[in-house]
Amino acid sequence: MNIKQLPYIFLGLCSLTTVSCNKILEQEPKNSTYNEVFWSDPRAGTNAIAGNYSMLRDALSDGLYNTWNCFYAYGDATTDYEFNLRTNDGQGNTEVTQGRFDHNYVSQALGNWTKFYKTIAMSNIVLKNMEAVPEEVLKGYADPVNYRNNIKGQALFIRALTYFMLVRVWGDVPLVIEAYDDPLKAPHLGRTPKLEVMAQIEKDCKAAIESLKWEYNSAADKAVTANKGAAYALLAHLYLWRATVSNMQTNDPIMADVDNAANAINEIETKGGYKLTDTANYYQTFIGRSTESIFEINKSENTLEGSTQHIGRWFLDSRYVRYFAANAFYYVKKDYLSSHYYKTTKVWEWVWVTNQWVWMEVEKKGMDNSDIRFRKNFDDVNSDYPTCIKYSNIIFREPGQQLDGNFSNNQNIFRLADMQLLKAEIALYKNQVTTAIDIINGFRQRNGAHVSSFVPQTATKAQVMTEYIAERAKELYLEGQLFYDLVRTRQAVNSSSWLSDQRLKAEGFYWPVAPVLFKENKYLVQTQYWRGKI
Repeated sequence: MNIKQLPYIFLGLCSLTTVSCNKILEQEPKNSTYNEVFWSDPRAGTNAIAGNYSMLRDALSDGLYNTWNCFYAYGDATTDYEFNLRTNDGQGNTEVTQGRFDHNYVSQALGNWTKFYKTIAMSNIVLKNMEAVPEEVLKGYADPVNYRNNIKGQALFIRALTYFMLVRVWGDVPLVIEAYDDPLKAPHLGRTPKLEVMAQIEKDCKAAIESLKWEYNSAADKAVTANKGAAYALLAHLYLWRATVSNMQTNDPIMADVDNAANAINEIETKGGYKLTDTANYYQTFIGRSTESIFEINKSENTLEGSTQHIGRWFLDSRYVRYFAANAFYYVKKDYLSSHYYKTTKVWEWVWVTNQWVWMEVEKKGMDNSDIRFRKNFDDVNSDYPTCIKYSNIIFREPGQQLDGNFSNNQNIFRLADMQLLKAEIALYKNQVTTAIDIINGFRQRNGAHVSSFVPQTATKAQVMTEYIAERAKELYLEGQLFYDLVRTRQAVNSSSWLSDQRLKAEGFYWPVAPVLFKENKYLVQTQYWRGKI
């Protein structure tokens, strides 16, 4: 990749005058360049941000042939215990679950960060131009200062979120925060140390918080554009990642960042007005714009932006949509269900003990089908190939013939349940074990889990950490979070089939850079763990 061309890759594609007002994300902006339009069109900033969000969605939806959706490849498939392929498709999807990131298809597709940098380049363009837009151009707005600040805050958040995605996947990455007027004079850039990148993310988040409000400018913006809550949620995750991943040679977190994360979550809980979705409306959380939604990528058919390539597509078969394949591409692992949704009951039965039958009370472990997340998220649980139906809100654009089905499920990035569970992790880092237990049990009680699955008050810190990860794996199943949870908490070595303690300490969870990106950038180097392997 030629880093110096990044701010200009999208310029010739983006239109600031033809973006549909009916869509939150414009799929194919066209025509004129931004530098010209910003000085004359009062909606230039609005349309530019629409394009910026569209690019972010495109970046997260790219990936390997067949499944695409790199967001879930990085955050879920790598765990290798949530789900599996029914058969090897030969495209590299199996290799992702095995940690074989050097596989040719995998490294070329998922090792390519170009679309992320296009998103960042767009943010840089917006920030540079909105700062300089003349007051005269914005005079039609009731509050031009608020308008300008909101656009800048959105761009800062998108840039920060995109860099956070990059730093969790690759570690050290090129840091580009300027929009260059002359691409021929823009410098080639090497990889910036991850701590410097995270410092910039923190700076951008804090600036976004200063520019944004808690409330949205319109109902259409709710959750699918950034507000203060979105920036605080990103900060919470950033702080915990930096606290635990800055030095993989130790398991001791940086407590200052743990405290920072706690403070960010407190801002969300006390000022954001969010509340957990009523379990009676369970699916609303994943359809979108629920009471607990903090930030999500719009994929709603309400604005004709549903997706035929949504991650949910690959878990459903022809029983759900008649023109889907007879067998779903992915299936839920049975051992995931049995290890996460269980209950123990006591029964009396004859037991062979010391050469004789004894009538005694024994404990039996079985599937807990009372937890609403088990009942609502999974189907065919007794078959060899259980199905995930968490994302199955399909709307047909030709309903009479049941054709052109689009998934109308927004893509959750941050939601309140995520934040509240992070508080248990923070409590464990502070050795507040009973606090963590109460948070975990609170989630199990709320979702109707069998009482026998509750964490006992006598559990050790290590046992509670294991239960914490199990709870996040239930609450945030297929939401792109779990692999990062496993790395932060060092639980990956107990859960993932391929991530040994040795590889974890060697930062072998980071991805290689696609070889194609080295062609025009002499300063780019391969990720440390993958040098000599690709």
